[in-house]
Amino acid sequence: MAGEEQSHRVHRPTKEKKQRDSSQPNPKAFAYSAPGRLAKQAARSHDVREKKLHVPLVDRLPEEAPPLVVGIVGPPGVGKTTLMKSLVKRYTKQSISDPRGPITVVTGKRRRLTFIECPSDSLASTIDLAKVVDIVLLMIDGNFGFEMETMEFLSVLSSTGMPGNIFGILTHLDLFRKQDTLKAQKKRLKHRFWSELYQGAKLFYLSGVINGRYPDREVLNLSRFLSVMKNPRPLVWRNSHPYALADRMLDITPPTQIEENPMCDRMVALYGYLRGTNFQSQDARVHVPGVGDLGVAQIESQPDPCPTPYFTQEKEKREGTKKRRRLGEKEKVIYAPMSDVGGVLVDRDAVYIDVKSNTFGAEDDDAERGLGEQMVVGLQGGRSILGADEKGIALFGNGERLQNVDDEEEVANTGRSSRRRPTVADRGEDEEDDLEDEGFASGESDDDADLETLQQAPEKLGKARKDKDVDGDVAFADSDSDLGSLSSVSDQELEDGDEDEEDEDFDDDNDDDEGASRWKSSMAERTAAAHGRRQPYRVAELARLMYDDMMSTAEVLKQWRGEDDGKDNVTLEGEQDDELFRKRREVEDDVDDRTIAKHDYAALEAKWRDTDNIESLRQRFASTRVSGANGEELGSDEEGGAQEDDEGDGEFEDLEGGDGGEAATSAFEPTDEVQKLEDERAKNAKRKEELKLRFEEEDREGFLNPKNANRQASGAAEEREFGEDEWYESQKALLQKQQDINRAEFEKLDELSRVRAEGYKAGSYVRITLANVPFEFLENFNPRFPLLIGGLNPTEERMGFVQVRIKRHRWHKKILKTNDPLIFSLGWRRFQTVPVYSISDSRIRNRMLKYTPEHMHCFGTFYGPLAAPNTGFCCMQSFSNKNPGFRVAATGVVLNVDEGTEIVKKLKLTGHPYKIFKNTAFVKDMFNTALEIAKFEGAGIKTVSGIRGQIKKALSKPEGTFRATFEDKVLMSDIIFLRAWFPIRPHRFYNPVTNLLEAGTPDTWSGMRLTGQVRAEQNIPTPKVGNSAYRPIELERQERHFNPLRVPRKLQADLPFKSQITKMKPQSHKTYAQKRAVVVGGEEKVARRLMQQVMTLRNEKVEKRRVKQEERKVGYKMAVKENEEKRREREKRERDEFWRREGKKRKGWADGAEGGAQSGGGGKSGGGGKRFKKKNDVYPFIDPAQDLKGAAAGKIVLVTGAGAKGIGGSIAQAFAVAGASRLILVGRRLKPLQETKDLIAKVAPDCAVIVADNKDISDQQAIEGLFDSLKPDVPDVVVSNAATNESALVAESDPESWWRTMEVNTKGPYLIARTYISALKAAGKKNAHIINISSNSSWAYAPGFSSYAASKMALNALTEYLDSESVAAGSGLRCVAVHPGGVLTELADRTNIPEKFRKLMTAKPALAAGTAVWLTTERAEFLMGRFVSATWDMEELEKMKERVVKEDLLRSRVLGVAR
Repeated sequence: MAGEEQSHRVHRPTKEKKQRDSSQPNPKAFAYSAPGRLAKQAARSHDVREKKLHVPLVDRLPEEAPPLVVGIVGPPGVGKTTLMKSLVKRYTKQSISDPRGPITVVTGKRRRLTFIECPSDSLASTIDLAKVVDIVLLMIDGNFGFEMETMEFLSVLSSTGMPGNIFGILTHLDLFRKQDTLKAQKKRLKHRFWSELYQGAKLFYLSGVINGRYPDREVLNLSRFLSVMKNPRPLVWRNSHPYALADRMLDITPPTQIEENPMCDRMVALYGYLRGTNFQSQDARVHVPGVGDLGVAQIESQPDPCPTPYFTQEKEKREGTKKRRRLGEKEKVIYAPMSDVGGVLVDRDAVYIDVKSNTFGAEDDDAERGLGEQMVVGLQGGRSILGADEKGIALFGNGERLQNVDDEEEVANTGRSSRRRPTVADRGEDEEDDLEDEGFASGESDDDADLETLQQAPEKLGKARKDKDVDGDVAFADSDSDLGSLSSVSDQELEDGDEDEEDEDFDDDNDDDEGASRWKSSMAERTAAAHGRRQPYRVAELARLMYDDMMSTAEVLKQWRGEDDGKDNVTLEGEQDDELFRKRREVEDDVDDRTIAKHDYAALEAKWRDTDNIESLRQRFASTRVSGANGEELGSDEEGGAQEDDEGDGEFEDLEGGDGGEAATSAFEPTDEVQKLEDERAKNAKRKEELKLRFEEEDREGFLNPKNANRQASGAAEEREFGEDEWYESQKALLQKQQDINRAEFEKLDELSRVRAEGYKAGSYVRITLANVPFEFLENFNPRFPLLIGGLNPTEERMGFVQVRIKRHRWHKKILKTNDPLIFSLGWRRFQTVPVYSISDSRIRNRMLKYTPEHMHCFGTFYGPLAAPNTGFCCMQSFSNKNPGFRVAATGVVLNVDEGTEIVKKLKLTGHPYKIFKNTAFVKDMFNTALEIAKFEGAGIKTVSGIRGQIKKALSKPEGTFRATFEDKVLMSDIIFLRAWFPIRPHRFYNPVTNLLEAGTPDTWSGMRLTGQVRAEQNIPTPKVGNSAYRPIELERQERHFNPLRVPRKLQADLPFKSQITKMKPQSHKTYAQKRAVVVGGEEKVARRLMQQVMTLRNEKVEKRRVKQEERKVGYKMAVKENEEKRREREKRERDEFWRREGKKRKGWADGAEGGAQSGGGGKSGGGGKRFKKKNDVYPFIDPAQDLKGAAAGKIVLVTGAGAKGIGGSIAQAFAVAGASRLILVGRRLKPLQETKDLIAKVAPDCAVIVADNKDISDQQAIEGLFDSLKPDVPDVVVSNAATNESALVAESDPESWWRTMEVNTKGPYLIARTYISALKAAGKKNAHIINISSNSSWAYAPGFSSYAASKMALNALTEYLDSESVAAGSGLRCVAVHPGGVLTELADRTNIPEKFRKLMTAKPALAAGTAVWLTTERAEFLMGRFVSATWDMEELEKMKERVVKEDLLRSRVLGVAR
C-alpha cells in the first residue's frame, strides 16, 4: 500500500539533559510543595510556641515531691462527699463512711494526691483552700447551673493565683428525662464554664449515684486523668513561701498546766507535708489563718506515713535493707488520720476503735488485726509499766524481751567470782570519720542509744567469742536482710534463722530479677566482710576512747568491741549480679599491736621494689571505675571518701594522718611524704579544671547554639549567643544548673548541718510544734475546716501602710466607701482594716475618693502587714452566709509599701467681697485669723464667673479679711472660692480574723461594724444634730432689683428695626372698662345665653362649610404640589448644571491663576503663571511651633470673631504659640470665647488673655469703648475675622438681612481700622498690622451669595486703600487681605452650600492661622496691600517676590480694559 511506503517526518533531536553538579545540593529535594500552607503552619506553630512561654521559675519540687492538694469545691448538696468517697474507693479499695480532713492516697509509682473537701458554709475556709490547692474539682449541679459559691471561689482563685488545673464536674444529670434537654444543658454549661476559665477547659459528667457512689466507669475516667496529668506550674507566692496543710493535730500541753489553768495557752503539734520553699529550722514564724501569728517552738522531720513505692524502693536500695515481701503484705496507700481509716477515728474528746468481729480475742496471735485492734491488744496487755506482760518487757521494737527475776536469784546469778579479764574488741574502721562528725549524727549521742547499746553488750560479746571458734568459715544468709551489718564477721550470726526458714514459703515471687540463687548474690558481700575484718584494739586504746569528748558512750563501746556500721563500704553498682566488687579503706594499726607479726621489713622492701613482683601482684586484683556524674564526684573529692586513680589501681588511704582526704603513699615505697602530697593535690586540681572545661563545652554545645544551624557543612560548630527559639530554654537551663550546683553543695553536708543551713526541704513530713496557741483553738477545733500553716518572711512580720490597686467586683452590688471596714485576704493572712481610696490627679497627687469608681481601678491605702508588690488579694465585707448577694467585694494587687504616699482631700473655702477698687477687692468670710491668711499668701483664687485672682496680704481690721487682686473687676454679688488640698492619713486599724477561735457556726465571726449597722441591729434611733437638720428660713429672702437696660438714643437710632427697644408708657388714666364693673341682670343674662347658643350654631355651620370647601380643594392642592415638585426638580437640575459649569471654570482659574496672577496682574500676564500645590493644613514653613517659633514674641494681638471652633480661635492660638504676650478676644457670645481662652491656657500658659464679649463690630461706640479699655496698651496686630452670611438670590433676599451682611463684613472692619489708626497715632506706635479675612467669593461668581461677595470685594478694596494711605502717611501700618481656604466653619455650615462644594472644603483652620502669623513678619512685607490665599505655598510665593512687585500682581483689576 501507498501508506506503507510513506516515510514519517524525522523527529527533532532531544535536548541533552544538563548534568547536575554532584557537589551542589539538589534544589528539588528541598523545595516546598505548598508554600502557602507551609507559611500558615509555621505561623501556627510559632503562635503555639509563644503561648507556652512564660517567665521561667525555679522548680523547687524535691525528688520526692509532696502530695498534690486536690480541692473538691462546690455549693451544698452538689455531691462533694460522695465524690471523695468514690475517688478514695477507686484508689485504695477502701470505703470511708465519714471523710473528714485531708486524705492522702497513693495514685502511682511517684504520685500522691491529698483530697480535701471545701466546706460550703465557710467562706473563710474557701479562701484558705484557694491559697494552697493544686488541682480543683469544681462541682456543678447540672440541673441548677452555676451558683454563687462557685463564682465566689473562682473570683478568689483569680486574685490569689489561678492554678493551671481546674476541672468542672457536672452532677445530678440523672434528673433529666429527655436526652435533648440534657445535651442542650451540657452545651450551655460547658460554654459558660469556658467563658469563666478558658476555652477548652476540661469538664466531666457524673450521671447518678449507685450504692452511695458514682458509677465506676465515670470515676475511673476522672481518676486516670488525675493520675497522668503533669505537675502544675508553681505560683509565685507559693514558690517563695514555705507552707503546710495540717492533716493531724495533737495537744502536747503538760497536763499539770491544764489542771492549774484550764484556759491557759496550749502547746500544739501539727503534722503535715511541707510545700513551697524550705522551712527554716530555727526561730521560724508562721501564720495559721483563723488563729493568728505563732512562733514555732520545734520542728522535726517524721517518717513519711504514706510513701510512694518509688521512694520506698529507693530507700531500701540506698540503705541495703531490702526485705522479702509476703503475699499477705499490703503497701500503705492511704493516710487519713482525721477520718475513720484503719479502724481508728480521732474525735474531739475521744478515739473510737472499730473491731471487725464480735468474737474478739486478745490472746489470738494468729488473727490478722487492723491498726485499731493492735492498739486495743497493746493497751489490754499493759501491766505494771507500758510494754510489760507475761512475755516480758521489750524496750525496743526488735529487741529481746527481758523477764522479771526475783531478788535472790538476781543476787545469785549476777556478780563476778573472779577479776574481769579484758575482752579483745575490734577497732572501728571509721574512727577518723566519727571524730570529724563531732557528734552531730542524729541519735548517736542520745542516752537512749547508749542504753540500748549497754543492754545489748553481753549478747554481742558472746557472739564475738563464738565467732572465734569458726576459724575463718563463713556462714551465708538466705537474704540480704538476714545478713545484717557488713562491718565485721561477728555480725554474721544467723539470729533469726528459724523464723526465716518458716517464712520461706511466703516469699514474694517478684524477687527473681535479683538473681537465680541468693547464696551467690550474698557470697561477695560475706567474702568482703570476712576479708575486711580487723584485729581488735589493744586494751590501752580504751582509755583514749573513754576520755574522748567528741564520742558518745555507744560509739566508744562499738569501736571497742570492733563493730562496724558499714558506712565506708563503697558499693560499685552497674555490674552484673554475680560480680560485686568493693573497695575498702585500710587503716594502719599501731606498730605495737599484738596481732602484727614481726617481719624483716628490709627484705620485704627489697622484694616489692622489684617491678616483676609488683606486676605479678597487680594481676591478682580486678578494678573498675564508676562512670557518670557519681564517678566524677568520687574522683574529684579532696576532703573525704576513697580516692581513685584514673587507672583504678586502688591506692591505700591513711586515715590517721593529718589530711584524712588525701591518698597516702604506699607502705612499700619510702618516698617523700610532703612531695607526694603536693603532687596529689596538683593532680586533683588539674582534674577539677578539666572537668569544669568539659562541662562548659557540653553546656555550650547543648543550648547556647540553635538546634538546626549550629553546624556548618564541614561539621564544625559555629558558636552563637542564642538561636531563634533558644533563649527560653537557655534561661531554664541556667536555673536548673544553679539548682544542681546548690544541691551538690548541700549533699556534701551531713543531715543535721544541712537542715541548719538549708532548712527542711519541701516534701518532708514534719511535726511542727506551736507555742502559745489559744485554748479556744482546741475547744472549737473542727476537722472539716482546712488547717493551713503558712511561713512568714521577715518583712511580712512588720506592719505599715500598704498601697494597692483595687477594683470593685463587677458582681458586688454596692460601691465601696472610704473608711468603711473591709476584710482583706492578703498572703496567708485574713484581717479587717479601713482603707482609704484615692486616684492619681494629673500624676502629681493622690486625690482621695469618697467612693470607689464604678467600672475602673483606683488606689487604696490601708494599715496592715507588709507584702511584696504584685501580691494579689481579695476583699469581703462579711463572712456571713445570710448575705444574699455576692460576698467578694473587691480584688486587686499590691503596688508598694512606701509610707511616704500622701493622700489629699479637696477643700473649698468661700468668701465674699465687701469692697471693690477696680481689679482689687477686700474679701471676708474665708478665713478667721491673719495667721491662716499668711499660710495662703500667693494662692490662686477664682470667682464663680471665672475671673481669676490672687491672695495678697491680710488686712489689719476686721480680723480674717484680706486684699486680693483679679484679672478683671469683680462684682459685689460674686462668690470667691479657694481650692486647696488637705492631707489625709489612714487609720492605724488592724483586726486579724480569728474565726477558728469562735464557737458555733463558721460565719459567727464579726469584726468592727459601722455605727449605722449597730444602730439598726439594736434599734437605736439616730441622734439628730441641730446643724444638720433642715429648718425654715426665718427671714424672707430679699428680692434683688436689677437696673434696667439703658441704651443711648444715638445708638438706638442706629439699631435695625427688629432690634429697636420698644417701651409702652404707663397710662395715667384708667380705661372705661377699668372704671366700671358691669353686673349682668336677669333679662340681659337670658339674652346673652341666647346669643351664645346662636353663635355656637353659626360657628358649627361655618366649620362644616369650611371642611366641605377643603375637601373640594384637595385635587387642586395635589396638582399645585405636583407642579411645585416639578419646579424644584427643574431648579435643582439647573442649579447643578450651573455649578458643574462653574466648578470647571473655577478649577481652571485655580489651576491657572493661583500662582500669583490672581486677577490678571494688570493685564500684563494674561492670567498665566506658576501653579502652586494646593495646601490644606499647616506646614513647617508657616508653623508657629517650628519655623515661626517666637515670631510674635512680645506682641499684643486683637482678634475679632475668636470662637474656639472657627478660624478666629485658631489664629489666636497660633499667635499665642508664636510668643504673643497678650491676646484680646472679641466676640458676641461668652462661651466660645471662654473655650478659646482655655485652649490657649493649655498651649501657652504664659500668654495673658482678655475676653471682650457682647461686642458688635458694626457699632461705633462699642468699638471705641473696646479700644479705650485697652489703653494705654495698643495692639500690634489686629485681625478682622468676624463676618456673617446669608444665602439668597437678590430678588428673593430680605433687604435688612442683605444690608446687615454688608455692615458686619465691611463696616465692621472699617470701624476697627479707623479706631485702630487713631489709637496708633495717640500712642505713637509704629510697625503695626491689620489682617482682613477675605474670601475667594470676592472675585468668583456664586449665585445666592451677592451680599457676601460684595462685602468681601469691598473689603479687598478697603485693604488696598488702608495700606496705600498708611504708606503715604508714614504711619508704619500695613494691611493685607487673606483668603483662609475652604474651611467648613459654623457659618459655612449654616449657609446653603451645595453638597458637591462642601466636599471640596477640606482646609484646616490652622492653615489660615499659620499664614496670618507669617504675614506679620518682615519676609511678607512685599504682600502688603494685596490679596493672598492661604492655600498657596508661601515659600514658593516668596520666591516670586520680584515678579509680584514688578508686575503689581494680586490686586483688584478689571480684565480686558486698558488702564
